[in-house]
Amino acid sequence: MKSNSPMRYNTFILFGAPGSGKGTQGKTLGTIPRFYHCACGDVFRSIDTRTKVGKAFLEYSSKGQFVPDDITVELWREAIDAAVEAHKFKPDIDTLVLDGIPRNIGQAKIMEEMIDVKKIFHLACPDRETLFARLKKRALKDNRLDDANEQVIQRRLDTYERESKPVLSYYPPELITEVDATRPPAKVLLDILQSVNDGVYEPAAV
Repeated sequence: MKSNSPMRYNTFILFGAPGSGKGTQGKTLGTIPRFYHCACGDVFRSIDTRTKVGKAFLEYSSKGQFVPDDITVELWREAIDAAVEAHKFKPDIDTLVLDGIPRNIGQAKIMEEMIDVKKIFHLACPDRETLFARLKKRALKDNRLDDANEQVIQRRLDTYERESKPVLSYYPPELITEVDATRPPAKVLLDILQSVNDGVYEPAAV
């Protein structure tokens, strides 16, 4: 039986390959009252390397090594705790919107005790060419020339297929809403909001 203590956060997960638009949708949802968006990439970019877990993360990542799941999740947990403390995220009335975590089944298992997953939006983009073009465009726009390299993009997409995509099979199928991510962002957002309001999930009363 799952423990209700400490409180498990009501959570939506935005899931999809790199370039599927998770960040775009997460940022937009985060501007709507009663949603709190946490992008894992932002958490990692703003790590406090003076903390024990920050040092551990840096030790692995600076050598280009795989960061163990427990360290990744601990970093995420610290960021969420800080948001609660700062009253940015109010768990009793807000829904947590995650993007970029859990990245694999190991992380999903560790996070079980912290999050109560209400819905998973799978931003499906089966056309690799579209993802390729989006990732290249984004890298050039952000001036990350290394990320525009085709081999780097290919590697990221392969890693997603191998490590991240199996996460979808970890959760019950009825939690997963498939969204066509090849369409314009506004249409994707409309699909997500429609699903949120379709009566399957009612957020806590304000």
